Amino acid sequence: MAVTTFQDLPLADRAREWDGDAAEKRVRKWADAQDEPNEKYRDAHVWYDADNKDNFTAYKLLIADVVGGELKAVPRGVFAAAGVMEGARGGVDVPDKDAERIKSHLAKYYAKLDDDPPWED
Repeated sequence: MAVTTFQDLPLADRAREWDGDAAEKRVRKWADAQDEPNEKYRDAHVWYDADNKDNFTAYKLLIADVVGGELKAVPRGVFAAAGVMEGARGGVDVPDKDAERIKSHLAKYYAKLDDDPPWED
């Protein structure tokens, strides 16, 4: 199990809509990961199961999309991932030891947005 390295991706416009399914398809194409995940595909997510890294289902908490040919963190994607970490949509099945690191990763994007993550309220 692994939390991805913070990529400090540029931010998409805060008003950009978030459609995780559509973003996932664009990220696969951009990363040239049609057959199996690769490092570029991994960078769009916050967490993955390192024991199954060759399986698309091993990747969770997608926060990025391809905007103008560039991978960017989408604020609404970051907010959605944070919500899931707080139990929205049934939460996410990740090891407890990774939860704080995931929150730390997401908090860095909140800081870039000059905002506070929901767990700091």
